[in-house]
Amino acid sequence: MDAVNAVGTVAPHADLSLFALFLQADIIVKAVMLGLLAASIWSWAIIVDKSLLYGRAKAEMNRFERIFWSGQSLEDLYQDMAERPPMGLGAVFVAAMKEWKRSHEQNAASFMGVQGRLDKVLDVAISRESEALEKRLGFLATVASSSPFIGLFGTVWGIMNAFTAISAAASTNLTVVAGPIAEALFATAIGLLAAIPAVIAYNKLSSDANKLISRLDGFADEFSTILSRQLEARGAR
Repeated sequence: MDAVNAVGTVAPHADLSLFALFLQADIIVKAVMLGLLAASIWSWAIIVDKSLLYGRAKAEMNRFERIFWSGQSLEDLYQDMAERPPMGLGAVFVAAMKEWKRSHEQNAASFMGVQGRLDKVLDVAISRESEALEKRLGFLATVASSSPFIGLFGTVWGIMNAFTAISAAASTNLTVVAGPIAEALFATAIGLLAAIPAVIAYNKLSSDANKLISRLDGFADEFSTILSRQLEARGAR
């Protein structure tokens, strides 16, 4: 009966709405909640931005490959691509063609030297594109791994406040402990709210980024082979 009476006293007096729990929380718990909410909002911004970026990158790669393998001359394609800022495969292609044209303008005599420079240019271009694709994914990984522990810290702090309230009131009445315990559990919930989407999105976006980077590597190898054949053909003349 005492427990039932205690529950009855909580209902009319204790406001356990989410907003009220935040306002009534200790300053440390409030800081934890606000930090986790900010991390969650920023995570969603990254998720949306990367999803759109990867969609554009995939469409651009498909379009470029159709043009590249259509039989159009490399020089004409280079002129078209150089007129606008390229991305993805286009950026790799333009970087390699710039080095190719420089080498021939300078009448480079060494086949191995030209091939080596082309390979380095391709590697640098792929590295730049990969960095752009993977940028800020590390933040998602950090949020996914740390948010539950940060929320747990808020929970522990809130429970400490609950025990302090019990000690000060010399009572185990639910009216005394319900608020602090609810605040503590709220902090844990926000931590999970930030972590779960972040870990799912990180795994998905990392996989998408790796697929796009693999396409960059594959194209670089194929294009390097094409240029190598042209170098050999010119050297044989």
